[in-house]
Amino acid sequence: MVSRFLSFLVLGFLILGCRDKASQKNGKAPQAPNIVLFFVDDMGWQDTSVPFWDKRTPYNDLYQTPNMERLAQEGMKFTQAYSTAVCSPTRVSLMTGMNAARHRVTNWTLHKDKLQPMETNHKTLKFSEWNVNGMSPVAGTEKAVHATPLPQILKDAGYYTIHSGKAHLGAIGTPGENPLNLGFEVNIAGHAAGAPQSYLGSDYFGNGKKGKEIWAVPGLEKYHGTDIFLTEAITQEAKLAMDAALGKDRPFFLYMAHYAVHTPIMADSRFVQKYYDKGLDSTEAKYASLVEGMDKSLGDIMDYLEDKNVSDNTIILFMSDNGGLSAVARGGEKHTHNKPLSSGKGSAREGGIREPMLVKWPGKIEPNSVEDQPLIIEDFYPTILEMAGIENYETVQPVDGVSFLPVLTGKSMDGTRPLFWHYPNEWGPSGPGIGASSTTRVGDWKFIYYYNDGSMELFNLREDIGETKNLVVERPEKAKELAKILSDYLRKVEAQLPSRKDTGEQIAYPDEAFQ
Repeated sequence: MVSRFLSFLVLGFLILGCRDKASQKNGKAPQAPNIVLFFVDDMGWQDTSVPFWDKRTPYNDLYQTPNMERLAQEGMKFTQAYSTAVCSPTRVSLMTGMNAARHRVTNWTLHKDKLQPMETNHKTLKFSEWNVNGMSPVAGTEKAVHATPLPQILKDAGYYTIHSGKAHLGAIGTPGENPLNLGFEVNIAGHAAGAPQSYLGSDYFGNGKKGKEIWAVPGLEKYHGTDIFLTEAITQEAKLAMDAALGKDRPFFLYMAHYAVHTPIMADSRFVQKYYDKGLDSTEAKYASLVEGMDKSLGDIMDYLEDKNVSDNTIILFMSDNGGLSAVARGGEKHTHNKPLSSGKGSAREGGIREPMLVKWPGKIEPNSVEDQPLIIEDFYPTILEMAGIENYETVQPVDGVSFLPVLTGKSMDGTRPLFWHYPNEWGPSGPGIGASSTTRVGDWKFIYYYNDGSMELFNLREDIGETKNLVVERPEKAKELAKILSDYLRKVEAQLPSRKDTGEQIAYPDEAFQ
């Protein structure tokens, strides 16, 4: 009897063990969660039917993003999430965990070793040799920040790492140009440029156009000459890459980095007619179709995860790289497309840096929850690694970001931690908050210092989300306090500052300007 009992016991353990192995093989219980970082280009805080304010606005009723609504219902909505004002600084902060003041990729990159024309031609300011070549995984790349990339750490920990869409992490001819050099095992359509020459497969995504070679989207030849939109092509390729990951029985990290909704503003024919019918002008109807096409991609990815029975073990993070475009190329009145936020892309004002952010983590995050904790883009680096369960990792760079994992699980973070933005550069267009500047936010208070003329702005964002009332004169002590916090940080990380063209003298730090 004892012998028979032991035999049944052993058999039972074998059956349970086989079931456990079969369950893991089917993707139901992998050792680590899959992670999808859905990253949108130039999407503003208001470019969605999901309200990220305490009330709906006309923009929330204009745009149709049902899959963002679905993600918000299944996860957590962040109302005060920040990137930088332009793309490359944000993307490098994401991939390195460093603040832009420290990594010095403070403007958008493209040509090796070259400052932007709007910088070299500036009338009054001489700009420092910022890291125009972007980031590099190897030491010794000139004018580039050497860093251990986020996907490299994930890959080393066993993740199947997929890059899909826009890269824009390193200049042409440098190691950072190619995502495969940064820890990605798969690269779909990513290269040095930050915009597509064309969104249309019928137009070969811009390939074959003389003089436009650097903007043509690479690697999607199978779709050339077909009636497909770039957003859809990238999504289809991403699903194939996830198939490969599941076939290898490995957790995957999908960096779903769309070119949309960046210029050129082109119509996604699947969605544009409804916006024409609403009476929008041609540019805004096309823009709205770009937004809805992006949202369809999000839905397709979510559906894929459910169809493959891996949704319950997959984290989805949704974020944009900078505020919505408003100074140029849009229909209607400039600097109004992100209202109630002031200004847009390229600006230190809220419209240029505050982003729509959503996170879903089944079993960890309370569905349909809202978080007001201010966060900044470099925080994604340590957070994603902590989500993946990766500990004691080593980096060649200091990591400025702070994991926001506590707030995802219902705990709190330091709400008074200063956030910093450093843009000692020239973007080109003009408008509120646009120009060489440095900024800090501490609690509800935000301070902006402009290098060209030494002017300053102080806003209380809780009382004045639209930054309509500059309180520098009314609250000089608070302005001095934040100027000191900002200046101390810039000195600490040895941030580069512009100088005067006529005298060669470095522009004063914010706290020095008060004196």
